[in-house]
Amino acid sequence: MKITQFIKKELKGWKSFEIIGLAIVLTLIFVNASLFKDNPVAVCSAVCGILYTIIAGKGKISCYFFGLMGSGCYIWLSFTNALWGNMLLYLCYYIPMQILGIFKWKKHLQAETKEIIKIKLSTQQRIKYGIIGILGSLLTILILIYFKDKSPVIDGITTFLSILGMYFTVKRCIEQWIIWIIVNGLSFIMWLNLVLHGAKTIATVIMWGTYFILAIYFYREWQKEIKKQNFL
Repeated sequence: MKITQFIKKELKGWKSFEIIGLAIVLTLIFVNASLFKDNPVAVCSAVCGILYTIIAGKGKISCYFFGLMGSGCYIWLSFTNALWGNMLLYLCYYIPMQILGIFKWKKHLQAETKEIIKIKLSTQQRIKYGIIGILGSLLTILILIYFKDKSPVIDGITTFLSILGMYFTVKRCIEQWIIWIIVNGLSFIMWLNLVLHGAKTIATVIMWGTYFILAIYFYREWQKEIKKQNFL
């Protein structure tokens, strides 16, 4: 398949306001980078991360290409800012899970759109994973406090919930977006605090803020699609 045909196929189904919104956010990131001399790695991480989130929300396998690139950049940013929980999360979990996701998603594609078939957890499963999320977050916070993490509470919660979120992403569960709403909101606060204390990573703050909005948007979109699937 030619590159132009592939790109055309991947962009199929995008709404006009989604394309306009993406263009505005990317422009904001690049203008900010130019004016405030933002960290180039942070800019790359933000661009790749936003593209990954949007394309994943669309249910396209190509999202993992941007996910892997963005993860590599974010590992470096977390390392330089002593966010050990986030660094290990991306290095030891996100990258392997994204590679796994490519193969898992290929098995559950819709014939016409080539988008994944979305599913949701049962009430019993939601309760079980909710308890796991709370206990796992508390344990991670204690570990990060021991290792003198700069933001142990937020870093601990986002680190463990991200493990669940990525697991649900690979499993194609709508519940991933509920977790990402929490993780993205807290991560936005964490990185904003770092910027206010001198870190040159404004693009990362914009990235997490955009993630937060996208998580809410795609939760609603997946809800509509799952209801439609169940109706049919």
